[in-house]
Amino acid sequence: MTASLLELHGVHTHIGSYHILHGVDLVVPKGEVTMLLGRNGAGKTTTLRTIMGLWKASQGRLSFDGSALPAATPDIAQLGIAYVPENMGILSDLTVRDNMLLAARSAGNLKQMDTQRLEWLFGLFPAIQTFWLAPAGKLSGGQKQMLAIARAMVEPRRLLLIDEPGKGLAPAMVQNLIAALHELKATQTTVLLVEQNFAMASALGDRVAVMDNGRVVHAGDMRELVDDAALQKKYLGLSLEAHA
Repeated sequence: MTASLLELHGVHTHIGSYHILHGVDLVVPKGEVTMLLGRNGAGKTTTLRTIMGLWKASQGRLSFDGSALPAATPDIAQLGIAYVPENMGILSDLTVRDNMLLAARSAGNLKQMDTQRLEWLFGLFPAIQTFWLAPAGKLSGGQKQMLAIARAMVEPRRLLLIDEPGKGLAPAMVQNLIAALHELKATQTTVLLVEQNFAMASALGDRVAVMDNGRVVHAGDMRELVDDAALQKKYLGLSLEAHA
């Protein structure tokens, strides 16, 4: 069995007076892509934000590579964990280049960036190179999403948390994104990815966890869920054919 990199046990999260997570148990194996699925409002984004320390767990245990996960976001980032939020988190007034440079924590200037890794990212996301000196705010929605993911990948990360990268993208852009994430998957980077597009999830995921009402209600092999229409209907209210 593959060793786990990230584990959540009995995690509860309150946001103000709202009790959002109700005892989340989640295991993310090393070197695999784990899909976090569920209907809107199930608690998926809250789970990612709780892992990153943006919202504080009110109860439960979070561990990373066998040790307790720090509570503060900067300390979590220092462990090699990067987060791509649903709103992308790019700085619209800065150029694409400067967005990438800011994300490269070990580089004080452009010359100190890993040029080999940049070339790899340009191959994955050609628009990043094409619009290198353009303001990020001028990019299309799909190009902004590509930039957001490229920023998270500009340096090697031990864990990537990605929230709905395919949301609102045209089908052709979704296919480009799937191809890029397959390249990332081949590097054995551990990924926890929230996605509503089941066809995209099934193309990328090794493991899956399905959330409902602030809990994980199903966890297992992604292929098992893909091959079992009854499981899809039970936990997601859909079938692969309806969402291909």
